[in-house]
Amino acid sequence: MLIQETIYPKPFLKWAGGKTKLIQQYLSSFPNKIINYYEPFLGGGAVFFYLYNNHSLNSAFLSDINPELVNAYLCIKNDVEVVISLLKQHQKNHSREYYYYMRSYTTDNFIERAARLIYLNKTCFNGLYRENSKGEFNVPMGKYKNPQICHPELLRAVANALQIAQIEVRSFETILNYANSNEDFVYFDPPYYPLSETSNFTAYSRDAFHKDDQIRLKDVCVQLAQRGVKIMQSNSDCPFIRELYRDFKIYEIKASRAINSNAAKRGKISEVLITI
Repeated sequence: MLIQETIYPKPFLKWAGGKTKLIQQYLSSFPNKIINYYEPFLGGGAVFFYLYNNHSLNSAFLSDINPELVNAYLCIKNDVEVVISLLKQHQKNHSREYYYYMRSYTTDNFIERAARLIYLNKTCFNGLYRENSKGEFNVPMGKYKNPQICHPELLRAVANALQIAQIEVRSFETILNYANSNEDFVYFDPPYYPLSETSNFTAYSRDAFHKDDQIRLKDVCVQLAQRGVKIMQSNSDCPFIRELYRDFKIYEIKASRAINSNAAKRGKISEVLITI
């Protein structure tokens, strides 16, 4: 008799800056007890899935300003079997010609858009999400021999985890309308402050995250801390961020930099983890 392996929810998308490989360095900074979890820069959701698997979360509030990303999460939560069916078709049809056809394809159907995003994410260069000024996905096809476009068991596990979550398109600042007690834990993973002009990853989206936005985020962190809300933030290790959060606890994290035009500059780099 075969024993079926339990599939635990984890990120279903590749995402630049994803935190799956860093979570072990975060463990000592997570609160012992988390009732309500908030993640205003959702991305791949690695921290949410880790906490779901290892803490008894009552509820989660997941948000991002990327409407296509949020739509994908909502469709998996509410219509996972239809998403799986469409992804199986993408898997069957995948080719260079099909990739570029789907990259230019537009539709108002929410579930088709979700499956399209997942398909492109699994087959594009480096799983990179980038839009042009018109909001059109413009990443070239990656060089994968046999990409796994559809993983039904994982998507069903993700759908189950998302049943505790409220998922919306909204700005990080709206967290002030929700988190207000010591039962709340907020994890911020904003676009990192660039270490140089060429490392500005906010250019991968129409919605850039500038120095003033970093300052506004810090002000939000201060207000949440004053309410007793537990907070944690990841960001780049640079003088500006260390000075901005000088009144917070700052820990050095060692991360791997995978995306850089100069191969010599890929490898270990310092990031910071900020808590109160």
